[in-house]
Parts: sequence; C-alpha cells; structure tokens
Amino acid sequence: MMQTERPPGHPPRTRYLPPMATPSPYRSLPAERRVALVTHALSSSREARALYVDRLVARGRGFRAVTLKAWPPDRLAREIVRTGAETPQDELDLLHLLYVELEPAIQTTFLEAAGVHHDGGRIPEELETPYADAEAVRRAAAAVRERHGADGERYLRTLARYSREAWPGIEDVAAEGEA
Repeated sequence: MMQTERPPGHPPRTRYLPPMATPSPYRSLPAERRVALVTHALSSSREARALYVDRLVARGRGFRAVTLKAWPPDRLAREIVRTGAETPQDELDLLHLLYVELEPAIQTTFLEAAGVHHDGGRIPEELETPYADAEAVRRAAAAVRERHGADGERYLRTLARYSREAWPGIEDVAAEGEA
C-alpha cells in the first residue's frame, strides 16, 4: 500500500500496489550474464541459433531471417535477451549450462555437502531421486550460502523451482534465503 499526497485538511488516500512477481532464477541474472549464456548456446549449437532466429522473426518486429542469420552470436544474443525471447524451457537449459557445464563450482559444493556422488558437478544418470534427505539438503544449502553468497542463493532458487522432487525440503530452504 502506498499513501499519496492530498491537499491540507484531506486525509491521505491509500492506493493498492500489487506485489511484484519474483523473477525466475534466470531472469534474476544480470543482463550481461544472460547475454554470455545465450552467446555460448548460439556458438555451440546450430539448432539453438536457428530456433532463436525463427522466434525473433515470428515476433514480427521487422527482422528478416537472412539478416539475423548474418549477425555474430554476441549481437544476436543481445537482441534475444533485450526482447526476452527465451522461453521457460530455454531458461532451464541455460541455467543447466551455467551450473553444470560452465561454472560447476556451486553445484559441486552442494553435491559434496549433501553427500551425493558426482563427477565434476554432474550427477550420474543411474542415480534415482530423491538424491538426498531433507537434512542433507539443509546442510548443503548452508555450505552453498557460505561459499557462494548471492550466486548460491540463485542456485538454491533454481533447484526449488525446477528440481524440487529431487531435493526434499529445498523449497523451504530456498525461501529462508529470500526472507
């Protein structure tokens, strides 16, 4: 609620302002970091590049496919991030790229503190969910917060949003960091 100014002698008027939606863990990344992730995805996958080009053309903002295809990956990535052309599935894929492929340190910290077998932050396919019990998740979250700060909080929100069935209690643990 917000009070607005009124002339003298009149009581203040109260206006309701709805709460702002919490951005996804991906959208909470700084724009330059999102651009770097999308640039990496475009540079390493022709399919991803074609998909994003088609998506930008379909939005009808005057771009032609031939023009976008000629752009270097970093310029195309800036346009994708600027226009918010990433889908929720893209966001998940880009966060996976960040936490498993490019910067596995946070995931490695979490998995080691939880006592989960891994190979450089990668969980073996044969492991079944849940990977750990709630106490191990709480212990791992504390280690991530201690070693990685705000980036660790974003990682915990990522797990809570996309992988809650694999990590019992992660939603409550992630919510503690937001409070």
